[in-house]
Amino acid sequence: MTVAAVVLAAGEGTRFGGPGHKLLAEFRGHPLAWWALTAAAGAALDEVAVVDEVAVVVGAVDLGPAVPVGVHVIENRAWATGQASSLQAARAWADARGHQALVVGLGDQPLVPPSAWAAVASSESPVAVATFAGRRRPPVRLDRSVWPLLPTTGDEGARLLMRTQPDLVEEVPCEGEPADIDDEEDLLRWS
Repeated sequence: MTVAAVVLAAGEGTRFGGPGHKLLAEFRGHPLAWWALTAAAGAALDEVAVVDEVAVVVGAVDLGPAVPVGVHVIENRAWATGQASSLQAARAWADARGHQALVVGLGDQPLVPPSAWAAVASSESPVAVATFAGRRRPPVRLDRSVWPLLPTTGDEGARLLMRTQPDLVEEVPCEGEPADIDDEEDLLRWS
């Protein structure tokens, strides 16, 4: 079974309020998105690699130097319609490449470590979600069998599936900090 890790990073980041796009803002010496992409790639480089390929879904901004070598770029031209379109772009890419599961995370969560990506990717549940101190947060593993159940429109992704199909969901305890960097205050707080 092959597994793809995909970071969703197509949004406009309108709440940021700082100069430029938040995913390109400097965070601990690198662009913010670099951290999530590097963590996802870390699950592929681990001694017991559980991720076969890594990709990022882009839309509102070109992430350029924030994308590590070897990470595939998926363009979502419908990014303004909401997160579901990015999830569908990831799904189509993974389907075309023959993957059996997707592990999906967010580009504005720089403190989720590779170990969390790997732990979620290792699950055999149809849907597996990371938990940090008991709270569900991305990354989320989505087996191919549930892809048809994912939303196709709107600004919600796997949360909708987890709410409507709770019997399919396994919680995977993870280490790390799942904080979202939504605005300049968050950026300063977690830097």
